[in-house]
Amino acid sequence: MREARPNLEQAHASFVYILLVLGAAASGEQWLGILVAVLGFLAINYFFQPPFDTLTVGEPSDLLALVAFLSTALVANTLLARARTEAERARKHAEEIETLSQEVRHAEALREASRLKDILMASVSHDLRTPLTAIRAIAQDIAADGSDATARAEIIVGQADRLGKMVADVLDLSRLKAGAFTMHAEVNTAEDLLGATVRQFSGVPDARRIETIIDYSQPALVGTFDFVQSLRVMTNLVDNALRCSHDAVTISVTQMNGSLSFQIADRGPGVLVTERDRIFDAFYRPVGPAADAGAAGLGLSIARQLAEAQGGSVRYSVRPGGGSIFTFELPSAMLEPEETSE
Repeated sequence: MREARPNLEQAHASFVYILLVLGAAASGEQWLGILVAVLGFLAINYFFQPPFDTLTVGEPSDLLALVAFLSTALVANTLLARARTEAERARKHAEEIETLSQEVRHAEALREASRLKDILMASVSHDLRTPLTAIRAIAQDIAADGSDATARAEIIVGQADRLGKMVADVLDLSRLKAGAFTMHAEVNTAEDLLGATVRQFSGVPDARRIETIIDYSQPALVGTFDFVQSLRVMTNLVDNALRCSHDAVTISVTQMNGSLSFQIADRGPGVLVTERDRIFDAFYRPVGPAADAGAAGLGLSIARQLAEAQGGSVRYSVRPGGGSIFTFELPSAMLEPEETSE
């Protein structure tokens, strides 16, 4: 990394050291994670902050960046230590339950283990939000100064937003598993949902690749669904398609056999036959994409669970000519006569 220093940003080095801290905390004691965090703090200052090869801090913004790194590393180390303790407690609890001979008690133990896992996921996700918010606020202040650190601060903001989305996805997944999501199904039009989906990507460079197909000369396509949660499903599916393909992503909608059907089609590499039953599993990442693919493997899982929670479905199929089609189906509805006349 030192030899490649001219081509490395400080933010890149920081994320490498964060991975080292997480690895140390996950495989050893909490003190080891703290030690690695402090060593990473010193290494970043010594190797990647001007003046190089000294422990002198040149700019106040550099000190803020170092403090942000150390704070993140220590918080992550603490949360991993807590998670390891809870996991050990759950493991011991599971071992005790295994000694029971009755199948009913064994099934109850599995349900309890699942509940503890969901509680742990929700707790860790909630606790991560506070330091992420603080880091993002500090980085935004640095970026607003217009100093030499602006570019690096903008990188920190972007990465904090990315981590924040992952944390929100984990928290939503735990809420879905716990049945804490309340659906408010109402009569809505497909045109409104489609338009809101496209607007979600306004300002994003890839938005120009989104194409919509809908026949506005026909009567309005109507369904009974929760608009907010259905919009979440659509954005997850479109975001997945944009990441998997460099060509146009097509969104079309039809209504037949009592269902309102949205189809999101791309020209990506598709999904291997052996993986088509697993792509909707939480945290599953298909074979092939690079490790830094920009997601944690939760988008499709959350999309399917939100669809099923309101009587709909999400499924995968192969697109003729190459690529993938994700179909999002919702219960259809009919407009009342007075509504259609309007």
